[in-house]
Amino acid sequence: MTTLGWLGVTLLTASAVAIVIEVVVAGLWARRISNRAKELSQRLQAERGLIEADVARLRLALEETTVLWQPYRRALRLLRHPLIAALTRSSLRRRKAARART
Repeated sequence: MTTLGWLGVTLLTASAVAIVIEVVVAGLWARRISNRAKELSQRLQAERGLIEADVARLRLALEETTVLWQPYRRALRLLRHPLIAALTRSSLRRRKAARART
């Protein structure tokens, strides 16, 4: 073979070795990423369990609060009426005006 022929074979062999090295490195990276993903998934599951427990406690507290506020529901509804709000604002304005005069 000529020199160019041997040069081609050498380049082909070197490129094949480079490709094999890249495949091995990519495999190692993929394995590390896979391990990290599994670890992260496990941590997320643990955190999710804690969050779900907190949400369950909050729901229970909300139900308890609803039960405790039941006797005051009618009074609160009356206090939120627009006429009561207007009357309260009017009386506050009158008090301010009376204080300003004295």
